[in-house]
Amino acid sequence: MPGRSGPGRPKEFCSQACRQWDWVGRQRARELQISEDELIVARGELDALYDELYVLSCAVADTEREVGDRRATVTSLREALDWLLDAARPLHDRVTQRP
Repeated sequence: MPGRSGPGRPKEFCSQACRQWDWVGRQRARELQISEDELIVARGELDALYDELYVLSCAVADTEREVGDRRATVTSLREALDWLLDAARPLHDRVTQRP
């Protein structure tokens, strides 16, 4: 939340709707006995994240192998770097697009 000067408490929520959803979430977590350290994630989202991490892991391994190859050319190194960046981009986009 943007800082504000003046009397009163600083805002914790951007709107009454966000405040209400926070309250509902805390009530639901209490009903399900979910602690503050636990998080519920949709299976599809978790699977997509694992898929993106696997692709990145493969790209890192391939790039390391290419960099360590004495016969590597500028072109092959550039291709490995492009592959690494393409594999990292979906994860980067997830982080930069967080609410």
